[in-house]
Amino acid sequence: QLQLVESGGGMVQPGGSLRLSCAASGFDLNDHVVGWFRQAPGKESEGISCISVGGGVTSYTDSVKGRFTISRDKDKNTVYLQMNSLKRDDTAVYYCVSDYYHDCPPSPQFEYWGQGTLVTVSE
Repeated sequence: QLQLVESGGGMVQPGGSLRLSCAASGFDLNDHVVGWFRQAPGKESEGISCISVGGGVTSYTDSVKGRFTISRDKDKNTVYLQMNSLKRDDTAVYYCVSDYYHDCPPSPQFEYWGQGTLVTVSE
């Protein structure tokens, strides 16, 4: 069973922080490109971040640049998304995506998708 699982979502106040985790089961995430999509209520999905196979190249969409950081822990077969200075507009379901052949930025063509984890930014 090849699976991608997100965790770490929850409710946080504006200005707060959360760290999302993306763990692979049944395959080696370290030889896959990994990205993050999010879908806010009533809006279309948007790719917000991506990390190369080696972890040396990262990218971010402008709305999260400077606030979010994507990283790898190769020993744990896990990719993280550290989210700081969260805003109400960051409220969304966040999806981890991964692919062996496609390069960053993330796209709907990526083979593996997680189930999503909900992030709610509210007072």
